[in-house]
Amino acid sequence: MSTLTITPDRRARLQRRIRLIVAFTIVYNLVEAVVAIAAGSVASSAALIGFGLDSSIEVLSAAAVAWQFTRRDPERWEKPTLRVIAVAFFALAVYVTVTSLWALIGGERPEHSTVGLVLTALSVAIMPIVSLAERRAGREIGSGTAVADSMQTLICTYLSAAVLVGLALNSLFGWWWADAVAGLVIAVFAVREGLEAWRGDACATSVGMILDDDHDGDHDHDHDHDGRAHR
Repeated sequence: MSTLTITPDRRARLQRRIRLIVAFTIVYNLVEAVVAIAAGSVASSAALIGFGLDSSIEVLSAAAVAWQFTRRDPERWEKPTLRVIAVAFFALAVYVTVTSLWALIGGERPEHSTVGLVLTALSVAIMPIVSLAERRAGREIGSGTAVADSMQTLICTYLSAAVLVGLALNSLFGWWWADAVAGLVIAVFAVREGLEAWRGDACATSVGMILDDDHDGDHDHDHDHDGRAHR
């Protein structure tokens, strides 16, 4: 559906839907981060700890941009906010790479983690649905930011799948190195997301943008109303 044919009521409902989806994603990632880091620490799993840290950075990114758009001059804070997010992702990549390589070189064998298996399996099942819902709403409303955020959620699903495979191979076949390899996969994605943030592609952080889109939509509606009034 073209944005030109969307009624104001429909547009408002879609904006609320996107905000709810993003809010759910933030809460889910927050819980996911706490559980993954705790389970990873118990099992000595570099992949699980890295997965939890990645989820926490996703929450930090969204919160940072949401804070940015509460400022009087949000554009002034956009570049430094994205640079902070980028540095956080680069730091994550370094940490996970070092710990994963250390585990491979030292032959450190992570323990079986039922919690980790359940957590990553839930993410693989839930996040594609969340991504699809946001992508559909974003396309209908014409919000490139919401569509980009939905793709970021899909990338998180791939990370969940990589960690799930690593944990499963370790538990089923004793392939201890699979956990470290999954950690290196997370490091690659972290570098990718860091580069996007550094370049200014805030696809992972749409909360503030959606609020801004909402404001712009109201402004455009008022402008159209004024235009009709002057006819």
